[in-house]
Amino acid sequence: MRKFTQTFLLVASLTSTGQAQIALTSKQIKRLDSIACQDVPKNAPGIATAIIQNGKVIYKKYAGFADLADSTIINKSSRFNIASNGKQFTALAILTLIDKKKLKLSDDIRKWFPKIYPDIKDKITIQSLLNHTSGVRDCYDLWSLQGYTWWEKSFSNNDVLALIEKQSDLNFKPDTKYLYSNTNYILLALILEKVTKRTFVDYTNEMFYQLNMPNTSFESNYKSIRGQIARAYFNFGTWTTFNWIWNVVGDGNLFTTLEDQIQWEKLALGRGSSGFKSKIISQSQKIIEGSKFTNYGYGLEFGKYKELSYRFHEGATGAWKATTIRFPQNNISIVTLTNTGKSIPYNQTRQMADVIFNLKSDETYLVTQPMSIGTYIREDEILGTYLTESDFAFTFEKINNKIFLKRVGRNDVELEREANNIFHQKFDPAFKQEFTVNSKGELQVTAYYINHSPYRLTKANRIKENFDFRSINGDYINSETNTTLKIEYLEGMNYEITFRNDYKTKGLLVSTNKMLVDIYSLEIQKGKLFLNGARIKNVKYVQK
Repeated sequence: MRKFTQTFLLVASLTSTGQAQIALTSKQIKRLDSIACQDVPKNAPGIATAIIQNGKVIYKKYAGFADLADSTIINKSSRFNIASNGKQFTALAILTLIDKKKLKLSDDIRKWFPKIYPDIKDKITIQSLLNHTSGVRDCYDLWSLQGYTWWEKSFSNNDVLALIEKQSDLNFKPDTKYLYSNTNYILLALILEKVTKRTFVDYTNEMFYQLNMPNTSFESNYKSIRGQIARAYFNFGTWTTFNWIWNVVGDGNLFTTLEDQIQWEKLALGRGSSGFKSKIISQSQKIIEGSKFTNYGYGLEFGKYKELSYRFHEGATGAWKATTIRFPQNNISIVTLTNTGKSIPYNQTRQMADVIFNLKSDETYLVTQPMSIGTYIREDEILGTYLTESDFAFTFEKINNKIFLKRVGRNDVELEREANNIFHQKFDPAFKQEFTVNSKGELQVTAYYINHSPYRLTKANRIKENFDFRSINGDYINSETNTTLKIEYLEGMNYEITFRNDYKTKGLLVSTNKMLVDIYSLEIQKGKLFLNGARIKNVKYVQK
């Protein structure tokens, strides 16, 4: 009978650098097994995960099924789609061209795409694509605006280029902000093809061969994906898979095995062997030299986890999800690949870090409550809507003499006063709201909880009593996406919004020039609307 799971442990040793190799105790192994399998019930899809230190695997686990139809278990041959974790390899391929002096970080991308953004005078550079400071809008969010469910289509990289060629503006002036956009890495793949006169897949397949990663490849033709695929499954009462028909590459769509990812982690941390230039690999693990943006480099994020510096990335596409985290000071990597919608590798991988580093609970490292009590604030003063820079909203209302917090997609919660300027959720006092005034004289609220860092929202300007709510009514069109938007006033501060003549939803006016609509906000100007979403900004709609 085939075993459902396999676990491997390599015993401790002392490396040539003198750094002690971690020796996992039986208790730690049991805890790691529990973490890995927490979302892998019997007869279900699952997970492949490993911990690597100093070029040696100190923990490895396979659990669950690659294919429920034929009961194939997940094993060393199972290929997962690691989605955005593939960006590090697109960046690596670009670095090989820089090393060969075939392009420079400072090159304007319109050297290869002269048709895009003809009215943008600022340079849009290779570097700005790599670290998501280009301002180029995310193609997936643009498709969503057009009403497409992207994974039901068979779009290609050329379809992405055609979409971008229709854009007349950017999210922001290049190199002034960071905003993650998958389009950046798709454009990098297209640039590589123009520079090398080869397909992106062929070029990177040769790269993976040199890296000793034979079962890793970007897949630009869903009909010819090779190997044993760990099929992706959602669970809506029962396990459900779907047909993968996606052909876009560069931003993701990279299929690989855990064994190949272990090989890459050895190389990324300066161990292992390959026919690839080690100096290029080493450069790929650093922040881009001279960049003022230090949170993102060559397909990698940089930050701290519980006071430990680390490099990391997440990937998610359908029910496939993947996480890679690297602690260079300890020469440790943790990789998790999943094919189940139930699993959250972001959490699991970091829980494994907690075990091997013996780290304390999250709240130990977070500010979970106000540091002091401020000036008394009346209940009627706090009423209204508060926004983050990305237009996430808190709305405070008084109903039957009680204060309620309203958030989109969440249940309304009753609040009660804790101190002069501090309130908390009545039935979960750990969720606290601190009201203060900023340097501009604006009222703001800071939200605290035990499992996240504090975040702050600023109160939107009140709507004037004589405001003509119907002045916003009308039909609007955006030429870049060929989409329409209709606004009709209902009552109070509420509107009916119709997208593309086929989707109706509600809009809430929070100030005279801003409306919240589902996942979007609308900046209102006379005869114009500027739509903002997570990864698309300033999409201009003009009144017909």
